[in-house]
Amino acid sequence: MSALSLRLPESVHRHIKEIAKKEGVSINQFISSAVSEKISALMTEDYLKERAKRAKKEDFRKILANVPSRKPIHGDEI
Repeated sequence: MSALSLRLPESVHRHIKEIAKKEGVSINQFISSAVSEKISALMTEDYLKERAKRAKKEDFRKILANVPSRKPIHGDEI
């Protein structure tokens, strides 16, 4: 594990402290979790962009052609 010195505005530090306490975790654990979530979101976005580049519209149309035509379930209407 490595250490990181980080400067934060007082207001951000105060919010982190409050949320970490509310969640029952240390500030370090909270920040580590938040950074991990952000990394995961960015990596997922990159992965989906790469997958989209390989997509073929014709394959998508074939899949959609198999979807039955029916009324939406109550609450799903647009």
